[in-house]
Amino acid sequence: MASATYPFTAIVGMDDMRLGLLLNAVSPAIGGVLVRGEKGTAKTTSVRSLAALLPEVVTVADCRFSCDPAAPDPTCPDGPHAGGPGDARPARMVELPVGASEDRLVGALDIERALGEGVKAFEPGLLAAAHRGVLYVDEVNLLGDHLVDSLLDAAATGVSSVEREGVSVRHASRFLLVGTMNPEEGELRPQLLDRFGLTVEVAASREPDERVEVVRRRLSFDEDPAAFTAKWAAEEETLRERIAAARALLPSVRLGDGALRRIAAVCAGFEVDGMRADIVTARTSSALAAWAGRTDVLTEDVRQAALLSLPHRRRRNPFDAPGLDEDKLDEILNGFEDEEPDPEPEPEGPDDDGPGDGGPEGGGPDGGGQRPPQDGPGSDGTPDMPQQRQEPAESGTGSESTDAPESAPATGEAPEAPAVAASAPFRTRRLDVPGLGEGADGRRSRARTAHGRTTGSRRPRGALSRLHLAATVQAAAPHQRARGRSGPGLLVRRDDLREAVREGREGNLVLFVVDASGSMAARKRMSAVKGAVLSLLLDAYQRRDKIGMITFRGAGAEVALPPTSSVDAGAARLEKLPTGGRTPLAAGLLRAHEVLRVERLRDPSRRPLLVVVTDGRATGGPEPLRRAARAARLLAGEGTASVVVDCEQGPVRLGLAAELGRELRGPVVTLDELRADSISALVHTVRTTHTRRAA
Repeated sequence: MASATYPFTAIVGMDDMRLGLLLNAVSPAIGGVLVRGEKGTAKTTSVRSLAALLPEVVTVADCRFSCDPAAPDPTCPDGPHAGGPGDARPARMVELPVGASEDRLVGALDIERALGEGVKAFEPGLLAAAHRGVLYVDEVNLLGDHLVDSLLDAAATGVSSVEREGVSVRHASRFLLVGTMNPEEGELRPQLLDRFGLTVEVAASREPDERVEVVRRRLSFDEDPAAFTAKWAAEEETLRERIAAARALLPSVRLGDGALRRIAAVCAGFEVDGMRADIVTARTSSALAAWAGRTDVLTEDVRQAALLSLPHRRRRNPFDAPGLDEDKLDEILNGFEDEEPDPEPEPEGPDDDGPGDGGPEGGGPDGGGQRPPQDGPGSDGTPDMPQQRQEPAESGTGSESTDAPESAPATGEAPEAPAVAASAPFRTRRLDVPGLGEGADGRRSRARTAHGRTTGSRRPRGALSRLHLAATVQAAAPHQRARGRSGPGLLVRRDDLREAVREGREGNLVLFVVDASGSMAARKRMSAVKGAVLSLLLDAYQRRDKIGMITFRGAGAEVALPPTSSVDAGAARLEKLPTGGRTPLAAGLLRAHEVLRVERLRDPSRRPLLVVVTDGRATGGPEPLRRAARAARLLAGEGTASVVVDCEQGPVRLGLAAELGRELRGPVVTLDELRADSISALVHTVRTTHTRRAA
């Protein structure tokens, strides 16, 4: 027996999330919705509840690709279809697991039958199952690049293509794309982010009464799902009818020139890239009007649509918090007050207040144009707003602090200096790990991957997905006479198949070890150091790396950021980093050794790159430089690829960072040499123990 689905109308608060989902149910052309927020905020529950509210889908009988009988897909692998009344079924919600294979997503072609029999034996994938339904990706920010590429192609064209050595299968794949993510686990690839029509931020309510109601309803549902669902059945049916009514009204909604000018002015005012933002905002405004039971788009609809469609499109780099300046939005829209107003809204019917708005506990969603936009992600008005999350970056912490001493005395602690702001980031040269890895797809170091240039062939390991045609023919050719071949075609057996070995790029674990001691505390120097680390963090984001950060100062070292995919979390920790105290370099290196040891157990295929940002000085305890050298040799002895960013400045230099680089058996680059546009920034590959020994 299938498990009961939590009713959509029973969800407490989360108005913006529910409105975004409902607008996509009214107008799938909006392009889906991305739900961003902390864990435990009913993101997945809401998406699964939405599917039960969608209208039924009529499909061609026995078609695995959900063709519409009124307009069947001419390229359908199960076609051609003769037409007919078709069969009605509920709309599907298909979940795409983060760890799915490419064949699971796009479908698999039987290569052996295609070569030997000339038959296109195709097993549909998730893109076929999601056609005319919902494709849901939980933790979409963790999706592999190979899946993102296929998803982008289908979302852009409405067609899924499977190509295998000249044999191709195409079928329609149009779906409502819904993704959920926790920003703490990393940001989303910009190309995929732009494919989501709307984005909403969610956070748990801070109001005790609302939290109590959430717990009460959840416990009641878990105790008796059938009874709880029956209690909300009337509200669910009313909301389902309202969605159908809004869908029917949508073609009659008039998007006047006034509304279009407002939309264009808002998108231009926020300097969003391309024209997709204008189109999505226009479609969302129309859906808001239909949801409110109107045929004219009002300024309130444009405002609400902009708050849903623009926040994720105004970001220029991963360190920008999503969000929209509502004061600026109002200023742009108020500039149209002297123009001819849009027509007045039509009189509202008795049901225009909206099914689902007033359920037993007041948990239903509001309609666009019928309420002012929410101040935050929930109805409780919590302070977790995008604008407020931007404040630390804008405040420039430590902007009025005085310069700290260039170096700490041999004995005693240097006073702690407040955190200083980082200098502007720049494009860095690529630092990669030598050799050939087999880690996760990325853009840093060479690796054997599922995509890339073909470098050889081998017998397949498991199901064949990447056929090496020439090698397969070469393996089968000598046996054709023995197999009794008498006509055209090639007799291919399983043992003849060869898969392609390809070389591409992998993502690495980039572990930063940052010196925050008194010797680095000069204001200008620390600002430059933070700017360099920020630039490396941005480079790690673009190359799909995991990152971690260790800082050392005073009495020891600490893990400021455990290894994660969230580079913006690393930027936030870096911004608040204070300086001052002794320089326990050995402690920082030993802590890095421990972090890398644990990460090798967790993810043995992901190779690490250690980036030590320091001037090479070491103080505190007996023989600090010697202890630092021993720690460096420990890392080098395990083959850890390392690079030292030398932060020493001034006319007199001790060259201690260069000595550290020799112990780590890795290169040393200055802050100037780290820039990609520097004259001295030659192509540089990090040397490991093996390459040094070979030399």
